[in-house]
Amino acid sequence: MSIRTVLLIGGSGFVGTAVAARLAASGKTLLIPTRHRERVRHLLALPTADVVEADVGDPAELAVLMTGVDAVVNLVGVLHSGSGHPYGPAFAHAHVEIPKCIVTAAREAGVQRIVHISALGAAADGPSEYLRSKADGEAAIRAAVPDIGWTILRPSVIFGPGDSFLNLFAGLLRCFPVLPLGGAKARFQPVYVGDVAEVVAEALERPDAAGQTFELAGPRPYSLQELVEYVGFITGHPRPVIPLPEGLAMLQAALLECLPGPLMSRDNVRSMRVSNVASGAPLPWGRHPTALEAVAPCYLGSLNKRGRYTAFQLHRP
Repeated sequence: MSIRTVLLIGGSGFVGTAVAARLAASGKTLLIPTRHRERVRHLLALPTADVVEADVGDPAELAVLMTGVDAVVNLVGVLHSGSGHPYGPAFAHAHVEIPKCIVTAAREAGVQRIVHISALGAAADGPSEYLRSKADGEAAIRAAVPDIGWTILRPSVIFGPGDSFLNLFAGLLRCFPVLPLGGAKARFQPVYVGDVAEVVAEALERPDAAGQTFELAGPRPYSLQELVEYVGFITGHPRPVIPLPEGLAMLQAALLECLPGPLMSRDNVRSMRVSNVASGAPLPWGRHPTALEAVAPCYLGSLNKRGRYTAFQLHRP
């Protein structure tokens, strides 16, 4: 089946913007729903994209969006939620209820392909509500068989210009002389947002991607402390990093939860008990992942000489 029209759910965010640009460049017609059209003006420049105001959590609206669509890419995800059992309401809505609605609406509309973005470490018995809800979302997508060919992608933490991971630490390092860090020993294998977009695009085209789950990661793992110290180096704001034992990390996170748009939650700390590292090849189909060191200096180090020098060194022949 030729994929011509793609419904891109969650397409207005950091990862969604990269995926939309990649699919538009390949000539795909995109339908991108958003609850606030004025917030996604950057997508209006894409020549094949139609941005519409809609609530994808409303089954009736979702059914209308599915009309005439060949494939769906689901990027919806949240990092924070009020607590609950087995997970809080925001996790339940974004990670479980929306995938269930997508499968129902896609089946009724005759859509034959879904690419679903989950998370590395998703597990029904995971230590955090985030990871458990991601696993149940995957189960909802897998229930689409045999009517719909699904592909599930499990990225590690995603980096790139505009990310909320490395940029978060860059901001903290600018503001504080010392950084107490929960989960300092947690392991991550950051994947470049451009690589994620490339895999999404290829997954839509490959018949053998249907019914498969793939991990997405970068070339090598790092501890969280290593990543923070590297960000300090390339931004010109090196700071002492003080690793916190989990008890203090949970206390720190509990205090941060009181802030609007929390930087960290206790559930995030629990998620870091699981290594966020690929179990095999970092990318499918023999793809070679982009190194963090080849990209991060270009957007984090753009305002300091050390960052510019590092970027120059990495791009020398």
